[in-house]
Amino acid sequence: MARELIKGNVAVAEAAVRAGLVSYFGYPITPQTELLEYLSGRMPELGRAFVQAESELGAINMVYGAACTGRRTMTSSSSPGISLMQEGLSYIACTELPVVVVNVVRGGPGLGNIAPSQGDYNQATRGGGHGEYHQLVLAPASVQEAVDLTTLAFDLAEKYRNIVMILMDGSLGQMMEPAELPPFQPIKTEVPDWAVNGESGRAKRVLTSINIDPPAQERTNIRLMSRWQEIEANEVRFKGYYLEDAEYVVIGYGTAGRIALSAVRTARENGIKVGLLRPITVAPFPVNAIEALIPSTKAFLVVEMNNGQMLEDVRLVISGRKPIAFYGRMGGVVPYPDDVLREIQALISPDVSFEGHPRDRWLAQMRAEFGTGA
Repeated sequence: MARELIKGNVAVAEAAVRAGLVSYFGYPITPQTELLEYLSGRMPELGRAFVQAESELGAINMVYGAACTGRRTMTSSSSPGISLMQEGLSYIACTELPVVVVNVVRGGPGLGNIAPSQGDYNQATRGGGHGEYHQLVLAPASVQEAVDLTTLAFDLAEKYRNIVMILMDGSLGQMMEPAELPPFQPIKTEVPDWAVNGESGRAKRVLTSINIDPPAQERTNIRLMSRWQEIEANEVRFKGYYLEDAEYVVIGYGTAGRIALSAVRTARENGIKVGLLRPITVAPFPVNAIEALIPSTKAFLVVEMNNGQMLEDVRLVISGRKPIAFYGRMGGVVPYPDDVLREIQALISPDVSFEGHPRDRWLAQMRAEFGTGA
């Protein structure tokens, strides 16, 4: 199939339609709004459900109800809107419903700004809502990857009856790139044996997140945890670049990983044996992939568009066995490849100390750059 020039938000929306999306509920918020706007026309023309709710609170509860029918259901938002959805997402997780959520992350905390960020990593990978649950989190680094992961998100949500979040940032949602859209999948007409559809002549089905009896709730939690262990065993995804002979390894996801790849290529041209590991599933995290790199790696560099949230996952894996450096930008500021290249070059400098937390040196650099008021 031919590729076409398409904006990230629109590409995800059309990929969802072609994956068999039956119902969408959402509320406009920049830098995600084009996704909703596109579906507001596309879904009705195909005879499918589109509702702009009165708020993100309303939208996620509509998603909850629609998902109970077993049909492919999705919502999308940006950081503050996703925060408003957390209670509903916890209910959905406990009810074991397949739902796809797209978060086009913006600068924060607070209302913040509409610039790209990765500040929602902890919220996404730690569940975000109350109670004990996990959601799969897919982090694309290009428009084509966002398209491909959208189709995958629906398949994984149905396979595990679990929430799947596509974690993008504002730059990926707004950029235009050539991408190949998938063929249309037929709308699934077979009703899952757990779904609520009003059919008569069968045993009553009840979908709920209310477990008044603590032992019953504990059994539910054990079932959710067992399912997550299955996901951890089977659904880890990542990409490696120049890792075969790498003495230094950069780890970054999404847009930060893409920027880091440019820096890694330049470093290679200058004779530095450096590679890149780019997680695609940030939940489950590619623990084994990083573990396999530890023996041959002299030092690691984590690059993020936040204050070092994925850094903590990397530190848990490495557990002090090798030095780790960190470079991040916050609040919607996007790093340049030259910034990352400078940090790669610093890894091999004998003058660089790795004592203390990896954020210490980085924060000192930021303060020096922005003055004592930072």
